[in-house]
Amino acid sequence: MTAATPPMIKAAAVNKFFGDLHVLKDINMEVPRGQVVVVLGPSGSGKSTLCRAINRLEPIDSGDIEVDGQPLPAEGKALAALRADVGMVFQQFNLFAHKTILDNVTLGPVKVRKVSGEEARTTAMELLERVGITNQAEKYPAQLSGGQQQRAAIARALAMQPKVMLFDEPTSALDPEMVQEVLDTMTGLAKDGMTMLVVTHEMGFARKAAHRVMFMSDGEIVEDSTPSEFFTAPKSDRAKDFLGKILTH
Repeated sequence: MTAATPPMIKAAAVNKFFGDLHVLKDINMEVPRGQVVVVLGPSGSGKSTLCRAINRLEPIDSGDIEVDGQPLPAEGKALAALRADVGMVFQQFNLFAHKTILDNVTLGPVKVRKVSGEEARTTAMELLERVGITNQAEKYPAQLSGGQQQRAAIARALAMQPKVMLFDEPTSALDPEMVQEVLDTMTGLAKDGMTMLVVTHEMGFARKAAHRVMFMSDGEIVEDSTPSEFFTAPKSDRAKDFLGKILTH
């Protein structure tokens, strides 16, 4: 990385406590532009907390996090601007139940980016086509399957034209048969060059779409390597144990 192109996400010596529980322990990591970094690890390892800390949904106790070379703002308009640049897709879809899918996708650009309603609708329809649910535009979230709702949530995040996308276990609340449609959408984003940090248990996605795999355990990044290295020759006993449990199912 040259000084002119900082990594899209950089964390340096980040620590986070919940009371006495030390959930992020001296985290140092970078996500270069255009890379897909998948974060794996057992439940309770700090993966989701790290993901949420990157757009200050979870404040940190010490250390520094930068997005696109800028330190995280503490609050106010600067924080709102950062959140507009960092797309976030959660386990739960967090769609507005009383608004149509089209309205869910256009709301942010109109309110935050001050895009005209007509332009926002045009872009929204293009994004709904991109995620494969154009025919659901006028429906309400409750009328869609879980997989369709999550794809709508991805379209909503993309409508803000984010610099980077964070995914916090985006398929864990879905029925198994709906998981693949969401992963296919995410794989398409990866191919288009979107910078992504993805917390997931989906090993197939990690193998296929990730540039790098970070393995977390007990609040620490234990390994950071390519998917082929991680899945064929994990270095740490913790990673070997994790893969042994996951891949034998």
